[in-house]
Amino acid sequence: MSGNVSIDLSQDLPQDLLESIQRTRTAAIALAKLPTTSKNAALEAIAVALEQQTEMILAANQKDIAAASANKLPSALIARLKLDANKLKGMIAGVRDVIRLADPIGDRQIHRELDAGLVLERLSCPLGVIGVIFEARPDAVTQIAALGIKSGNGVILKGGSEAVHSCEAIALVMYKALEELFTKQGSVSPNVVQLLTTRAETLAILKMDKLIDLIIPRGSNQFVRYIQDNTHIPVLGHADGVCHLYVDESADLEKAVAIAVDSKTQYPAACNAIETMLVNREIASKFLPLAFTALQERGVELRGCDRTLEIIAINPAEESDWSTEYCDLILSIKIVDSLEEAIAHITTYGSKHTEAIVTENQAIAEIFMSDIDAAGVFHNCSTRFADGFRYGFGAEVGISTSKMPPRGPVGLEGLVTYKYRLVGDGHIVANYTGAKAKAFTHRDL
Repeated sequence: MSGNVSIDLSQDLPQDLLESIQRTRTAAIALAKLPTTSKNAALEAIAVALEQQTEMILAANQKDIAAASANKLPSALIARLKLDANKLKGMIAGVRDVIRLADPIGDRQIHRELDAGLVLERLSCPLGVIGVIFEARPDAVTQIAALGIKSGNGVILKGGSEAVHSCEAIALVMYKALEELFTKQGSVSPNVVQLLTTRAETLAILKMDKLIDLIIPRGSNQFVRYIQDNTHIPVLGHADGVCHLYVDESADLEKAVAIAVDSKTQYPAACNAIETMLVNREIASKFLPLAFTALQERGVELRGCDRTLEIIAINPAEESDWSTEYCDLILSIKIVDSLEEAIAHITTYGSKHTEAIVTENQAIAEIFMSDIDAAGVFHNCSTRFADGFRYGFGAEVGISTSKMPPRGPVGLEGLVTYKYRLVGDGHIVANYTGAKAKAFTHRDL
């Protein structure tokens, strides 16, 4: 990217929106050149402003909660939507965590002399402009904005209509903080972060492949697949979060119960909560009654296979349950004969998000973690740890279940690409071909 952006796009796109996105792209060009100190100062200004405007943000969120409740939206969605003082503190802490992260821009990955006076570099650089479309989750606004600024990218945010008051309040606080700092120092333009509020704008930006470099959808299976099917812009994300916990015959029962409860109930609306628990037949009669009591105390509806129903009195599971992402206090249970059967079940029904095993047998754990194809494979810990903040990324822009990197929780490294820069002094390829071709030195500097 260089200079001001002026791109001829389809006339059926709203001109005011095109101009707005172009302003973000121009601001991103300037942001990409700024030093780390300027980006960190912008993030600290945002954190301070969020602290000062806590009451206003929470009041806006209450409007969204009231409307969601009146419209009888699913409880899982309302859980993602809700902000409180602690969650807001976590949002602000996440912004400051990003400040502490190393700047990913300008990292020289290759520095190589091809010949005397002909030097190649590979340098990390921003993607450009990222569009993030998400349902509920107003805390995503600060997470994504912080990562975007630190990585030198412009960010277009589109929250769900159910979170419009919350998102607008947070975006306004960030804009004013950046605007005030920009007026004083002329560093990070407030145009680097932009919030969209209508469905029409969402549909429009999906066509802006000349202005937007990456789309990150965060939401339901149906929502993500819709985005993937309706744009030519590269899409980073996952459509499903069907996660499993396998309780092996060598599991410590106390550990297994605690991990199962946390993986299901700590935040059931999250994509890294388990939806199915697989239990080895050798331990089922001892483990299931304990798990039954602990999960029912937390209001979890249990559904089980025929063999499970012989041990605990719960509802029968249907075939569709094995592939369902409940995002709610519902858990399906299946008894399996072996590790191999557990792996086969996960391979068939899993979404390659996060899978966990509880076992004291290290060899079994190694087989599970090697053979399971998922972005995250865990041993003796909750699947809820699959999170950019908990991984020390500061925050995350989303989670990818793609085999191609980035994979899993995506932090700064997923918002960076690289370019090759070659500097010579009149060098031409003709001198390196033919019978008297010069030899390359290929010397790393």
